[in-house]
Amino acid sequence: MCACGTKGVWKVKTTALITGFTGQVGSQMADFILTESDWDVCGMMRWQEPMNNLYHLTDRINRNDRVSVQYADLNDYASLHRLLNEVRPSFIFHLAAQSFPKTSFDSPLETLQTNILGTANLLEVIRQLKQASDYDPVVHVCSSSEVYGKVARGVQLTEESKFHGTSPYSISKIGTDYLGQFYGEAYRLKTFVTRMGTHSGPRRSDVFFESTLAKQVALIEAGLQDPIVYLGNLSSVRTFQDARDAVRAYFLLALKSANGALASGETFNIAGAEAFALNEIVEMVLGMSTRSDIDVSTDSGRLRPIDADYQMFDNSKIMKTIDWSPTITVETMLRDLLNHWRMEIKRGNMPLNR
Repeated sequence: MCACGTKGVWKVKTTALITGFTGQVGSQMADFILTESDWDVCGMMRWQEPMNNLYHLTDRINRNDRVSVQYADLNDYASLHRLLNEVRPSFIFHLAAQSFPKTSFDSPLETLQTNILGTANLLEVIRQLKQASDYDPVVHVCSSSEVYGKVARGVQLTEESKFHGTSPYSISKIGTDYLGQFYGEAYRLKTFVTRMGTHSGPRRSDVFFESTLAKQVALIEAGLQDPIVYLGNLSSVRTFQDARDAVRAYFLLALKSANGALASGETFNIAGAEAFALNEIVEMVLGMSTRSDIDVSTDSGRLRPIDADYQMFDNSKIMKTIDWSPTITVETMLRDLLNHWRMEIKRGNMPLNR
């Protein structure tokens, strides 16, 4: 639990808008706000998006118990204008994106359109509403550690480190990152930008490395897959953190921004304290399995043309700004993720082989 001191503090009812509401991080953000504050949550989604990560909230959504849904699309400027003009949230956590680097090689234009122009649409609506009516929310722009791309071994990444696009996704997030900074500096919007390192935990999409690993192990345990897990590059070295730790950092930064303690467009790295080579993550998850006969095979279809295969971070700036550090261990994060997939399969939710 977070001793954030926000319950009962806000005299006027506060609403937080979450774009990417149905995703892992968006749904965890909603859970955190509902538990740790008195704020209302407005979740933005496209009408056809799956609700898998939100079934635990649907009764509250149906009863309009502090959480509601608004249908809009980052690529539809009119829908964004309508939503923001009607709801006027005090805080906006912009988490929506095409977020899988591997997919961005197959769908580069959709990735660039959604992540760059979609973010520009959102920020431009806010700018125009501010100009017309003094609407001035705190806006969290979620960038990514992928903006740093391929880094030499031994280098610790700071907020001043050079960007290096290694996928259409990383290039799209470089654009997102610069837009968050630009609208803060040029138009004095209360934006801040976060570059989160590799993050996971329950609800993580199965297209990501550690989640497809846990999913395949759960399928093998259930007798639904031969005892071989298929993975890509296992030589990468990365920090890992639980998304439940990350949303706490997002919330605390938003409070700082609301109190005028952040510069407009300020940027922050957010990364886990524990680093692993990916083959170590494999060994850890296999060690949690009820099966001892699982082999590992490299699937060439899971390899990227260029891989950001080393990322280590300097977290000192964010730790000086807010009272935050990761509290959930990587072992706990992976165990929770494996149990998530075990439960999904037990419920009969058969995932795709990807």
